[in-house]
Formats: sequence, C-alpha cells, structure tokens
Amino acid sequence: MKNLNYLNQEISILIILSLSFLFICIGIFYSRKFRGINNYLIANRSVGTFSLTTSFIASALGTWILFGPASAATWGGIGAVIGYSLGTAFPLFILIFLGSKFRKFYPNCITLIEVIRLKYGRNLYKLILILSIFYMTIFLIAEVTAVAMLINYISGTSLWITSLIIISSSLIYTIYGGLRASIFTDNFQFILFLILLILSFSYLITFNKYEFNLNFISENKPLLLSAKYLPNFTAGLTFFIAVAATNLFHQGNWQRVYSAKNDQTLKRSLFFSFLIIIPIVFFMGFCGLVAVSANKSVVPDLAFFDLLLKDQYISISFIVIVLGISLTISSIDTLINAIISLVIVDGKKMLKVSNTLKISNVVIIILCLITFYVASKGYSILYLFLIADLLCCAAVLSVFYGFYNKTFLELNAYVSIIIGLVLGILLFPSPDFSKSLLVGILFPKDFFPEILSQSLLFFSFLAATLTPILTWKLK
Repeated sequence: MKNLNYLNQEISILIILSLSFLFICIGIFYSRKFRGINNYLIANRSVGTFSLTTSFIASALGTWILFGPASAATWGGIGAVIGYSLGTAFPLFILIFLGSKFRKFYPNCITLIEVIRLKYGRNLYKLILILSIFYMTIFLIAEVTAVAMLINYISGTSLWITSLIIISSSLIYTIYGGLRASIFTDNFQFILFLILLILSFSYLITFNKYEFNLNFISENKPLLLSAKYLPNFTAGLTFFIAVAATNLFHQGNWQRVYSAKNDQTLKRSLFFSFLIIIPIVFFMGFCGLVAVSANKSVVPDLAFFDLLLKDQYISISFIVIVLGISLTISSIDTLINAIISLVIVDGKKMLKVSNTLKISNVVIIILCLITFYVASKGYSILYLFLIADLLCCAAVLSVFYGFYNKTFLELNAYVSIIIGLVLGILLFPSPDFSKSLLVGILFPKDFFPEILSQSLLFFSFLAATLTPILTWKLK
C-alpha cells in the first residue's frame, strides 16, 4: 500500500505506545481486584446493561469497519452497504432469543462449544472447536493487518512495528485480567471511538455536503444504486450471510451472553447494541459509495480514508490513528480472551489435563506470533475476513437447527457441515476473484454459466450455507 506520510513516523509510534500503555494500565488496575476463574472467563455473571452494551459494540466494531464496508460498497453498491450493516447487527438480535434459551437450558456453560458438546457429542464438538479457533485466528490476523496498514498509510510506519505493539499490549492485560479487563477497557474504548467517529462523520458531511447524497452517487456511479445491477443483490446477500453467520460463532459474544447478571440485562444490551451498530456500519459503507463516485480510481480498501484524509490535515490524521487503535484493541482483546476461554474450558475435555490455564497462555502466544508474522505481510483485509466467514457459514444452520429439532442427530450435523465446507471451498474465488478451484482451475470457466463464473463469491457462500439443508433428512 502506498503511504502518504500525513504524519511523522515517530509521532505515530508515540501515539500507538501511549494509547496501548493506557489500556494496559486500565485493564490491569481494574481487574486485579477481581481474581478467580469465574471472573476471568465470565466476569462472575455480574455485568450490567451499560458495560455489556459497550462491550458488545466495541467487540463487534473492530478496525475492519474502516476498511470492509467502504471497500465492499465500491463494487457491491448499495446492496453491499445494507447487507454489511444488517449482517453485523443481526447476530446480536438473534442472541436476544438464543442467548436467553442457552442461559436457561445450559446455565452452567461458558462457551458455545461446550453447549454443542452437551447437545451433540464429541465428534461435532471437536470440529466446531477447530473451526472456531481457526476463524478467530484469521479474524485476529485481519484486525492487526488492518490497523498496521492504516498506520503505514498515514505515516509510513512499518507494518511489523504497529503489529508488535498492538499484539503485545493486548496480550499483557488480557492474559492478566481476562474478561473483566476486556469488558472494562471496552467501556473506555467505546466512548473514545464513538466520539472520534462522530467527529469524523461530522467533518465529512460538513466539508463534502454536496457529495454526501444519493443524487451525487446517481450522477457519477448510477450502477451502484441500480436495481438492475446484479451485485447490488448478490453482494448484499453475501455480506449479510457471511457476517451474520460468523458472529454467531464468535466466542467473545457467548462469553458476554453468560456474563450478564440476568436475562433482562442481556436482552436490553443486545437490543441497544443492535440499534447502534446498524447506522455506524451503514455510514461507513455509504462513504465507499461517495468515494468511488468522486474518484473512480480509488483503492477500495482506502475508500473511507480517501475522503477523510484528502485535505491532509494533521489533526484528522491524529483522530484516525487513535480511532484505529481503539477499534483494534477493543476487538482483539475480545478475540484473545475468547480463544483462551475455549482452550481452558473445552481443551480440558479434549486434552484431558487439569491445568489448562497455562496451556491456553502458550496457545494464544503461539497464535499471536503467527498473527504478527502474517499481519506484517499486509494481505488483503477483506479477503482474510471472507475466508473466515465461509467456514462459519457452512456450520451455522446445521448447528443451531439441532437446538430446535430433537431428532436431528450429530451425524446429520457433521456430514452436512463437511459437505457445505467442501462445496463452498470449491467455489470460493481466488484473491483476484476471477476463478475458483472448481471454476477456472479444475475445469475451464466455459463449462459453467456466466452468472456463476461472474458471481463466485456469492455462490460459494450460498452453497456453503444452504447445501447442508439438503442433507438434514438423510439417514
């Protein structure tokens, strides 16, 4: 990614170090008075409405919102914007019902994987455990990659420097304080990035008031608003399915479901989070529509920043860096703690050892080293997320269908998920979205209908999500 050196590298690194150190101090100072495994994993089931709401939002809205929605909008149109915003918020709405159900019927559980083991058995439990850890690791890589690329774009700071500082600081207070530290720092991070988002949105609308409307987009990029433009439907549905399915397997969400002090607190927090997330993600996507309408050669991943930083004000660059760091750390401390909780709770069943806390720390450090290495390479952020999303789409319907159908057996669920994964992977597009393993590699593209070869991403998610349904009745 080309950097524009809006800000001096030394100043950027100082900002990153200062904010990271602040969150370390807040996390450790607060959590030191809450010790014990219940506090570490589920905050002793005592979190109130405000803290739970801010934590759900802060955990859901990582740095990806600065890249993903706007990037998708530049080619997926208004459909992608709507799909992304609803897909991000929809899982929280579903958790209003699923969360209450699980708290009632599985009151002593801590993780979704633990519930799956009790409902289905060890084989499916192992598969979903592996998928969940793999998905959250990719999510972790994508988040760190995003903020490293952002700082590089603004100041030219090497990707590895930002990656190292962000990962190390998040590890320090999360390993020490667990969920208590994660939720408490989420409160500050939410308030900080909400203020900065409002300032950014106000700046954009005030200084681009003639561009931030549907008429401007319609005049310059009418296809992105057209009902005849197929990606408006395929991209919208793809991102809705992908993001919604992924977040239902996010262990960080399930930790927070079980950390609520009662069902009413949980329902209120989820509903408020649902309402707040939709307009934030929608506006970020809308920025992508405006950016590509104003500059047809805009780099999709940088669409939001192309608007925000075009006048090169140092104050705006400072806001963007603080915004990016706050969003990232609030998201990755959730991921780190979620993976630790999976290893502690579910690793005990799989590894059959008693002291899984030390093992979980070793596992998360290894995963963070992998994250550091991959994030330093600067791979496509949206593409990384899409890989993780596909895995969850193959499992989501089968896993949750079983909780409403007592005759649905473990074997049915297991086979259906594998079939969904295989078909989804066969159709999943290459990084340039021009071909897939099945279409263009194993067989020439001419063998397939044009609508399939031109919408590989959509059909890969459709196959991964819906194909499992066809196997539910097989014996």
